[in-house]
Amino acid sequence: MSRPPGAVGEVARLFLKLGLIAFGGPAAHIALMREEVVRRRRWVSDERFLDLLGMTNLIPGPNSTEMAIHLGYVRAGWPGLLLGGACFIVPAMLIVLALAWLYVRYGTLPAATAALYGITPVVIAIVLQAMWALGRTAVKGPLPAAVGVVVLGLALAGGNELVLLLGGGVLVMALRATWRARSVTALVAALGVPGVALGQVGAGVATASLGTLFLTFLKIGAVLYGSGYVLLAFLRNDFVERLGWLTDRQLIDAVAVGQFTPGPVFTTATFVGYLVAGWTGALLATLAIFLPSFVFVALSHPLIPRIRGSRWTSAFLDGVNVAALGLMAAVAWQLGRAAIVDLFTAGLALAAGVLLLRTRINSAWLVIAGALAGLLYRRFMG
Repeated sequence: MSRPPGAVGEVARLFLKLGLIAFGGPAAHIALMREEVVRRRRWVSDERFLDLLGMTNLIPGPNSTEMAIHLGYVRAGWPGLLLGGACFIVPAMLIVLALAWLYVRYGTLPAATAALYGITPVVIAIVLQAMWALGRTAVKGPLPAAVGVVVLGLALAGGNELVLLLGGGVLVMALRATWRARSVTALVAALGVPGVALGQVGAGVATASLGTLFLTFLKIGAVLYGSGYVLLAFLRNDFVERLGWLTDRQLIDAVAVGQFTPGPVFTTATFVGYLVAGWTGALLATLAIFLPSFVFVALSHPLIPRIRGSRWTSAFLDGVNVAALGLMAAVAWQLGRAAIVDLFTAGLALAAGVLLLRTRINSAWLVIAGALAGLLYRRFMG
């Protein structure tokens, strides 16, 4: 398949930019990517974007990073696959590495709350605008709409993300095939499948080993589904309880850095690696936690056309897509409650939403404007 001239450079520039301005977690990152590659650059259609998102949700690892890898491959082949992911990861990794150095040297983190106070309402508007556009493509009738609403409700109630995704796919596939009772029975059985078992690697040690550090993060990257809060549980089990390399306070600070810096939340690994073993540990931890994502995307990407080519698997992917939107809506609701806390933040979210709907403004400018607004408001009004 021929690639457009300059495609590799386009991929590198786009994902370097997103790695610098993509605040707000995976849902926000995916919304920003959708605006860039569907709305502004037209690399893929909304339907293709949803198929990539659905496949991303079915494999372990950081969803937004895997979307960057998928989209890089679509645009520029194998070089794009590598550059899309690397360029999205590296800016965040360097920022986190600098913060880890400051943390070790001074024992505190630079304040970023004022900027985030303005950024997060803007991010909520970007997420909602993307969900609206993607929903018009994903919802192909009352059945997918109902599945999306059910997944939203179950996600807000604390349902397992992987079970909800698989359940949404199985439900749409089964009900499109037949409405008889035996299909419903089969569906109930499918939804009862337990979650993925999480293994352990190695034995507890008293001092940091680079090999153990690498293998532990490789394991996490290979089996982890879910949000940064799930990552917190993994890190605590391995680095606080099993290995004894971190304190709870250090772990909380590491996760906080991953949350308030742009790019993938999994760059928390960079911070942990630096605390444990300096610059070498930071680079090894980052490589290990992200490496499985490149492998999983490379293996799964060729399957997408085959899935679409079958009536059964196409229905399954449709169900996964609406379930993914339901999960995205649940995250947007949870983030929105934390981000929109007063009239100022509500006004920022509303203004960003209007601009997104009425203009073709680049969301990067909205994020920068939100940061400046938050800094100015806290400086003069806070």
